Amino acid sequence: MRPHIHFSAKIHRASIVALCVAAGAWTLPALAADVTAERLANPEPGNWLMNHRTYDGQRYSPLDKINKGNIRGLKLAYAVAIGGASPNENLQATPLVDDGYMYIVDQWGVVYKIDARSGETGRILWRMDPGQEKLPLSNRGAALWGNMVISVANSPARVIATNKDTGKVVWETNMHDQPDLQITAAPLAVKDKIMVGAAGGDRGVRDWIATLDAKTGKELWRKYIIPAPGDPGSETWKDKNNAWQTGGGAMWVTGTYDVASNQAIWGSGNPVPMFDPTYRPGDNLYTNSAISYNPDDGKMNWYFQFTPGDMWDYDEIGTHIMFDATVNGQKRTLVTHSARNGFLYTYERANGQNVLAKPYLENINWTKGIDQKTGKPVDYDPSKDIQVYSGLQNQTPQQPTRKMCPSPSGGNNFWPSSYSQRTKMIYIPALIACVDITLRQDLSNKAGDWKGGAYKATDRYETEVSMADPLTGDIKKKVKIPYADYSGALSTGGGLVFTGFNDGTFTAFDDETLEQVWKINVGTGFNAPPMTFEAGGKQYVAILSGLSPIAKGKNANAPELKEQRNQTMLWVFGL
Repeated sequence: MRPHIHFSAKIHRASIVALCVAAGAWTLPALAADVTAERLANPEPGNWLMNHRTYDGQRYSPLDKINKGNIRGLKLAYAVAIGGASPNENLQATPLVDDGYMYIVDQWGVVYKIDARSGETGRILWRMDPGQEKLPLSNRGAALWGNMVISVANSPARVIATNKDTGKVVWETNMHDQPDLQITAAPLAVKDKIMVGAAGGDRGVRDWIATLDAKTGKELWRKYIIPAPGDPGSETWKDKNNAWQTGGGAMWVTGTYDVASNQAIWGSGNPVPMFDPTYRPGDNLYTNSAISYNPDDGKMNWYFQFTPGDMWDYDEIGTHIMFDATVNGQKRTLVTHSARNGFLYTYERANGQNVLAKPYLENINWTKGIDQKTGKPVDYDPSKDIQVYSGLQNQTPQQPTRKMCPSPSGGNNFWPSSYSQRTKMIYIPALIACVDITLRQDLSNKAGDWKGGAYKATDRYETEVSMADPLTGDIKKKVKIPYADYSGALSTGGGLVFTGFNDGTFTAFDDETLEQVWKINVGTGFNAPPMTFEAGGKQYVAILSGLSPIAKGKNANAPELKEQRNQTMLWVFGL
């Protein structure tokens, strides 16, 4: 499909230059510098150049002009309507900012360039519309590389590079190799390459990770998550259904990257059918795993699987956050991950060796605990083709309905946690609901959307925001909010932690006490993570609103939200 470019003004740049010279008074805004590998590895504090702001995935900003002392003066600076092309539209992307210019992607893969320099209004300078069909897919953002915005679009799944100045498409690469394939994660720019992860696994896609040449869009390598027969790991798919062909392993969320060791760590999704392990006996590698790749050639360095033979949609696509620490006088390079299954894991960055795994939720019934040496559930039995674990939550043909804690949403999920360099703590927004889950083998096929079961909420979806020490697993503080958090966390040098909720509340917590120090309700829910940037010497905090049908479903047991409207907007706050 041919992309469509929409300009906010039809005057050619050359004409503007001529007018400026003739007038002798006007000046053109300076063009932003190219986004180089060096800038990505060491981003300027006031910019937000990639999905997680930094390669380590911490979602921490050192900006401190908005802080504990003045946060009560934070107010709406301006808002911009985004998308609005279809019912049930949602926004899940993190805005990017480079020297006062903001780049946003909506659900349909449309890229917007917004002039955010004035701090008083956000003017859309251009839009690049890839012509995506209006299907209920997610889009979690873009990447910046060189003088281009690298974005994704679906129907078919594509990666598109757009010139930052003109809004014109530089290259477009079709990645669509299977029905129902989609790309939801923001691309990751690494050196001269663009890393992209496939999704759609829940619909029976055999997912993959790939890299493209950043200059040309040429595909360099592609590695499938689910091994083919004879490949390492294929012995863990013990079925007779060729389940490897539709096995899942989606990469819904952008991975992290360690410059020093040249490894990228991406989290993989659940096996398919989602709730029916009888269709696919075995551990089902490499689903539900943290996987380390060499971005140059796609070689797998190591992997760690969190929940082998998963039957609850406990994928581990959420951010695998890199951090450094000194333990007993020794410098350690580590990764921490607030898993969907309710446990906080910390492991060695060099090899995936488990350091600790402690619960961050109180109500977990699928396992009796995690072995601190191996990182595997203590009730994992390698001799079993279908795991039982605690025996309390495993649905079987004989007992098809069981109570499941936490729910398939988690725990923490695609909405990111944040690690603060100020406090050395991780801030985890997590759902605490339980559900009744039912095995349905008649749904373990394409006609059944590869679900293999269904679940029904028994609780109201509420949130616990926890502050945890990733070196000990200790929960230092915890606060409960009566609504679902599908947004994620941002921590800042000003001692604040920002997040949004389904009821339309956007709030800031004190990063030491988790006291709620500021909030506003905009009347429409948040499904995207907050970010912060600097323009004109001032700090701003931005977030996109607009709930997906799944996120809105979390309001079903909150009757006061029954008539809440859904609006897709950019909200920017400042002092």
